[in-house]
Amino acid sequence: TIMIIGTLITVSSNSWLGAWMGLEINLLSFIPLLSDNNNSMSTEASLKYFLTQALASTVLLFSSILLMLKNNMNTEINESFTSMIIMSSLLLKSGAAPFHFWFPNMMEGLTWINALILMTWQKIAPLMLISYLNIKNLLLISVILSVIIGAIGGLNQTSLRKLMAFSSINHLGWMLSSIMISESIWLIYFLFYSFLSFILTFMFNIFKLFHLNQLFSWFVNSKILKFSMFMNFLSLGGLPPFLGFLPKWLVIQQLTLCNQYFLLTVMMMSTLITLFFYLRICYSAFMLNYYENNWIMKMTMNSTNTNL
Repeated sequence: TIMIIGTLITVSSNSWLGAWMGLEINLLSFIPLLSDNNNSMSTEASLKYFLTQALASTVLLFSSILLMLKNNMNTEINESFTSMIIMSSLLLKSGAAPFHFWFPNMMEGLTWINALILMTWQKIAPLMLISYLNIKNLLLISVILSVIIGAIGGLNQTSLRKLMAFSSINHLGWMLSSIMISESIWLIYFLFYSFLSFILTFMFNIFKLFHLNQLFSWFVNSKILKFSMFMNFLSLGGLPPFLGFLPKWLVIQQLTLCNQYFLLTVMMMSTLITLFFYLRICYSAFMLNYYENNWIMKMTMNSTNTNL
């Protein structure tokens, strides 16, 4: 409850100090959720989270004090420079590239429920504050780096949590680009992404899946579960005609109207890479680990042996 209140304080505050306070409340209430006595990895993850977020909060507080000095005491401070520092601290808080290094490592130590909160709810407050600032140049660099790192980082992952982390960085790039053009499109994209992430993490949590090999061998008996799982995977990748393609289509349309062709090309190429590793997983699960053929072979072998 306090975590939710912290985010709401940030979103509804009318000063940077109020926003900082909300982020701080949110941070201090999320850390007890992370730490689990039975799991040393989660304690490590909560420490990593605390250190990175405390650094970002310190920078945010420092730069908001600088802005206050400029406004109240007419001190000679470059406002665009201060805004860029604020923007950097918010990008670090949300886990966007080039400040993404803590994110995949931390995801590795979390339970699926905590990972879902980190991927969805914890991004609302920083992204909302980024939409207030909207510095085009810095956002542009962050978008390009996020989509490229999110795509390439997920290529050689066997851990599902790291895969979801890099996917989240890639989607964050899309969200930041939608912030540049329209806030309503950003909200639509965020809602769709949260919904798809919720379904996937919910299924991973129920079946206690953490690595790719578990994913291949788990749904041998239930075809429906297997299909629904991988349809969600492809939807998260943004493959038409699935649901995840719709918000990407909206962003693509708006970017073309704003003549952002270079950015759009980079984003679409990176999405092709993410789709490639999602498709590779789905293809392996459906084709290579198709157990029914093996069973039929074994049964025929056994029957011929008994006849002999």
